[in-house]
Amino acid sequence: MGAALARAVQWTAAGSGTGTLEITPLNESLLNQLIKFAEDFSTRHPQEAAFVFREPLEWKTQLGCSVFGEGYEIKGATLQSEAKGKDGQPLLLLTASSLRVRSFDQLSCLLQIAMEEKFKEAQACLEANRDPIVKILGPEYGTVEGEDMSMLHLLDKVKKDDDPETEMKTKIFLLLHQLDLQLLDSSLKHISQDVRLNPAAINNEVNLLKNFSGKGEDTVLESLEYTSDYTFSNGCRAPPWRQVHGEICYLVVKPHDTDPLYITCSTAGVFLNGGELKSKDDIDYERKSDVYKDIVTFLRERSPRFVENMAKQVSIIKTSCRFEDISESSSETEEDEEQPVRHQEGNTDLPSEYWGIQKLAKYLKGGNPTATVIALCSMRDFNLAQETCQLAIRDVGCLEVLVNLLDTEEIKCQIGSLKILKEISQNTLIRHAIADLGGLQIMVKILDSPDKDLKCLAAETIANVARFKQARRTVRQHGGIKRLVGLLDCISVGSTSLTPSQAKDTEIARCGALALWSCSKSIKNKEAIRKAGGIPLLARWLKCSHANILTPVVGTLQECASEPSYRLAIRTEGMIENLVKNLSSEHEELQMHCASAIFKCAEDKETRDLVRQHGGLQPLSVLLGNSENKQLLAAVTGAIWKCAISGENVSKFREYKVVEALVGLLTDQPEEVLVNIVGALGECCQEPINRTIIRKCGGIPPLVKLLTGTDQALLVNVTKAVGACATEPENMMIIDHLDGVRLLWSLLKNPNPDVQASAAWAICPCIKNAKDAGEMVRSFVGGLELIVNLLKSKNKEVLASVCAAITNIAKDEENLAVITDHGVVPLLSKLANTKNDKLRRHLAEAISHCCLWGSNRVTFGETKAVAPLVRYLKSNDPSVHRATAQALYQLSEDPNNCITMHENGVVKLLLAMVGSTDETLQEAAAGCIANIRRLALATEKAKYG
Repeated sequence: MGAALARAVQWTAAGSGTGTLEITPLNESLLNQLIKFAEDFSTRHPQEAAFVFREPLEWKTQLGCSVFGEGYEIKGATLQSEAKGKDGQPLLLLTASSLRVRSFDQLSCLLQIAMEEKFKEAQACLEANRDPIVKILGPEYGTVEGEDMSMLHLLDKVKKDDDPETEMKTKIFLLLHQLDLQLLDSSLKHISQDVRLNPAAINNEVNLLKNFSGKGEDTVLESLEYTSDYTFSNGCRAPPWRQVHGEICYLVVKPHDTDPLYITCSTAGVFLNGGELKSKDDIDYERKSDVYKDIVTFLRERSPRFVENMAKQVSIIKTSCRFEDISESSSETEEDEEQPVRHQEGNTDLPSEYWGIQKLAKYLKGGNPTATVIALCSMRDFNLAQETCQLAIRDVGCLEVLVNLLDTEEIKCQIGSLKILKEISQNTLIRHAIADLGGLQIMVKILDSPDKDLKCLAAETIANVARFKQARRTVRQHGGIKRLVGLLDCISVGSTSLTPSQAKDTEIARCGALALWSCSKSIKNKEAIRKAGGIPLLARWLKCSHANILTPVVGTLQECASEPSYRLAIRTEGMIENLVKNLSSEHEELQMHCASAIFKCAEDKETRDLVRQHGGLQPLSVLLGNSENKQLLAAVTGAIWKCAISGENVSKFREYKVVEALVGLLTDQPEEVLVNIVGALGECCQEPINRTIIRKCGGIPPLVKLLTGTDQALLVNVTKAVGACATEPENMMIIDHLDGVRLLWSLLKNPNPDVQASAAWAICPCIKNAKDAGEMVRSFVGGLELIVNLLKSKNKEVLASVCAAITNIAKDEENLAVITDHGVVPLLSKLANTKNDKLRRHLAEAISHCCLWGSNRVTFGETKAVAPLVRYLKSNDPSVHRATAQALYQLSEDPNNCITMHENGVVKLLLAMVGSTDETLQEAAAGCIANIRRLALATEKAKYG
């Protein structure tokens, strides 16, 4: 209440201790809140309402004795309350027009009696009692600038003596203090919406408009002039008796398309006054229009030509600004996460905050440390989260001063500057400007300061600025990473109850972790953090229970987990257990970063096992229920996807009904979430029962629908999931009915090799399990030619998957004839010299099946495919041996191929495989040897008869 009246309530320009309250929306709101507080006080706090004020609140009232009823008595010209204090004096006394009130009880009654006059009474009371708390409780509770120690003194006094009156004062003071905070909060909301005018702001706006005024066609106005050339010391041009009403100056404005306008500029805003001037000294002060927030807004309502020409001028300014923005951002790379700033379109006027900051700039640049500190404090009173204020600080040259202040030895100036820089560096343009001015280098040096508050602020500001590549590099190159890691080195790690010193150390560590989190988006910085010893320190902080530091610590870890060295460290340092533990935190952001870290780390089997062993699969399953938070859902589904790569985890997920939950999330999700959901379903399909669950839960139609998407990662995962589902004949019927196979085939045209390969792998089970596979494949116009042409790809995974598809296609004789006509044999032969075992296996299978048509066996020999196949038998992969033996068996039906095989030492290699426990391999090897032997016998017989 004290601070609110001193700092928030708006007094007239002439007021210096004896001013009056202006009738403004803000004052009206504050007064109404005060009235409600006082009216309800006796009901809500009956004991405190009976407390007698140290001195009465006294003011001139408009109420007469007649309005008072029971509980009051009239003695001559005096009215007094029947209720009296311990001194026998009445708690309310009305003499003539002078009213004295000594308790909240009486104040409450008075406001109820006043009815519609209560607003005027409250206004008069506040005007006469500028610091009412002093009169209510005593001078020791007065509102003073700077640190308010009254609360501490009061608590100290309560501790020392057991005085009931002191205890009562404490309660009342706390109630008034709570009211004060509410009023200040309310005033901030009003001020942010309704900015006040002052002489400097008006003068700046007039000068700005004059620059664009004149006789030309594109000027915004013909002319704009003050009615008075004389300026008072407070900057006002209005006479003192009008300044009392908040008036600042008067203007004559001549637009291009209206008669001259006569304007009053006041602290409450701008309005049209009574009309044409008879002389400069004879102004009609009566308001004739609504009140507008500034001159530009007023003129936009009055002159269409002004609006049109102002837009032209702003367009010119904005074009130059945009050029500046584009040139500044063009140097950024794909590593930058920053989004371009969107400026408000059509905002042709600069609000009063802009001019207020401009006025402060001269004090900030003045050089006097005291004035600088005051200016810094005043600047913090602006809403620094607003883009207008942020860019105003940059535009008027304050940013350079703020950065320079960091390089002084005045700690108060450094702290004040960093508090502002921390706020405004949320703006992309400001971040770049701070970096360009060398601010990061100075902040890195400040990290060595013995002052803990200074270190915290520097680290937090670095966290904001280091959101683009160049800034992250600067921090590293000037030794910032090592210093930031040093901030994590603190003995209070893991403590639940902290001393003030330990709490401050924890805060330093939190700020250091925030900065490391921003810096860790760079690969080189990740390495620098590791080399500086950051991993064990991050691991120690991961064991603490404070979410405010856990969030940036886990954020840093999940960012670094993209590097194999970090994933190994996270596993070996025992961090998985803590990541799992924090999946059950109450803080969604922390849960999200833990899940994201698990998502990245679970690429490794050992980590997947640890997540299961530490009970991490169940909380991940539970978090699927929080489908509103999309960032959290993306991280959780990603972690489930990677954990599901291990079959043991899939079994656990089945217990927790994860497949059902994932199917339920297949619609109306962002692509980032869908990629992970479908990836997880694809892995869960390792278990046949899950393939059935997907069908029974209605999951196949939404999966097939996703095949029509464009996101490459999603297409890779959805083709895998659909292919896995297709291994069940009942599922295949649904996929075929939904035209799923045609959609898969069309994805073979996708330019992304990963999508091509995934689609080709998915086509294989579809062909295997379709009722009339041959006819289905032939129904795809140009489909067979398309798949044969993919054998020209340079991607090994595409080639292996296409060979697997051709193996299945070739099982139908008619289709085999078609792909032979499209030149499948020479294309397969060209691939024969590969050393990739996966490709070798599927290529050998394709060759084996293609040998069954016409003269394909002979053609394979002519196109030099036989000798390379023999070398496949030296592979260490048994599946390659089996496929190769089958291919060689088919090829050995041609005598020339037998000769080539024999020349390349096939018999010795096959003999070793005749004794294999794999019957298919055994039979193929024996059959091939038999064919070679028969040819040899036939040759001998022909030669020797």
